[in-house]
Amino acid sequence: MITIKTDVLIIGAGLAGLYTALNITTDKQVDIIVKEDLNDTNSRLAQGGIAGELDITPKNIESHINDTLTAGSFLNKKAAVELLVTEAKENIEHLMTLGVPFDTNDTGDILLTKEGGHSTRRVLHSGGDSTGKEIMTALRTRAKVQKNIHIHTRTTALDLIYDANTCRGVQSINQDNESMILLSNQTVVATGGIGNIYGATTNSTSATADGIGLSYRANVDIRHMEFIQFHPTAFHNEVSEYRQKFLISEAVRGEGATLLNADGERFMEKYDDRLELAPRDKVSQAIYREMYDTWTDHVYLDCRHLGKDFLENRFPTIYQHCLEAGYDIATELLPVSPVEHFSVGGITTNLDGKTSMDRLYACGECASNGVHGANRLASNSLLECIVFGKRISERINEQPALEDEFDPSINVNNPRNYNYIPMKKKLAMIMDEYVGIVRSKDGLTFAKKQIIALEKKLLNYPNNNKYYYEALNMVQTAKLIIKHSLARKTSIGCHYRID
Repeated sequence: MITIKTDVLIIGAGLAGLYTALNITTDKQVDIIVKEDLNDTNSRLAQGGIAGELDITPKNIESHINDTLTAGSFLNKKAAVELLVTEAKENIEHLMTLGVPFDTNDTGDILLTKEGGHSTRRVLHSGGDSTGKEIMTALRTRAKVQKNIHIHTRTTALDLIYDANTCRGVQSINQDNESMILLSNQTVVATGGIGNIYGATTNSTSATADGIGLSYRANVDIRHMEFIQFHPTAFHNEVSEYRQKFLISEAVRGEGATLLNADGERFMEKYDDRLELAPRDKVSQAIYREMYDTWTDHVYLDCRHLGKDFLENRFPTIYQHCLEAGYDIATELLPVSPVEHFSVGGITTNLDGKTSMDRLYACGECASNGVHGANRLASNSLLECIVFGKRISERINEQPALEDEFDPSINVNNPRNYNYIPMKKKLAMIMDEYVGIVRSKDGLTFAKKQIIALEKKLLNYPNNNKYYYEALNMVQTAKLIIKHSLARKTSIGCHYRID
């Protein structure tokens, strides 16, 4: 067994994890564990951009606040939204100092785009439609050379180590199946999303609800798990059975693309005055209704009027991917459909990212600080990572060095080489059928029984390997989603009940 003692442990190396690490003072040792390779994170997949007002005026700030609250059906914490918006500029500018190259025009002015739910152009982008990739490339480069940061790749967090509601670190396993105990003064959970609970998702295959599962088993408060955001426009590729679906950025609609149903009719005017630029919950629910009414499993995105030159230059990644899949979006309609995209709820935190457990923080998609309410506003997710990552790092920087000794007394069993793929497939089928865009009491109740049976099987036969804990995290998080969905009997935001 390997034991490491550190000042700060960060679980996850996406934007939330790396940005937090880079803002911690260099006199503190920071150890980061990441389950896969360093470049395999959800953050790198972000296309559209990062929302933030760079022109700080009362009108602009109030507009971003109001758009965020409206998208979240006013279930947001207003204080959290105000922090998100008012602290955006300083953190975006800090990204620039870290080497992030946001797109500019010929005179050097930053280019801005508009996405669903935004009343103005306030979304910065990089590489046209590869914002996440460009941000993560810059941050990884910085993190690798910062001497106080130690990154452990292919290392899976299994369970939090805690005592009397105080986090002491994490039990983990490396790629050689060696048990690792990481003891830390402060721990940050930044594990990202839950997408692979569902049969189709825009998330990386590594998004298996690990942070939610870790926290649930340690009795850390978790809230609002009923709010699962479905992105309206994932590429509907009939020949691909791969779970991770290619995202067609909301910025495409922000630049003027429209949605058509199977009959070639534009339909959003029936559902929302904001048309294709309504918030994601409204657009996804409208597409679901159109698919139901026309007996189809997709609708179409019409980009043809935008022109080939514009599409190739503004959306190079999207244009090329679709072209390789057989669609020239400059001349053809593109089939799209909603798929799971973002977990709006998560580990409950205060405005400084502190959880209900002492010495434990959470940041990014796995956290619930109150910013998003019942539905996330487009491109607020990357902003959330940096604003609250900075706030967490500031709190950690204030903490004195600790000298306390702690013996975790952990028993480790030899891992068995099971992969749990059939169970994960069954879970995905249940979630797609009964806990998707549209839900009912009967469907949720049936799903609950099925999920509890899966959990019981896992708990009866524990296994000290990566795939077991992924399956356990996914099943227990699914159970929480269903529990919270049953408890909220009325429709709001991403949670749509038909009964």
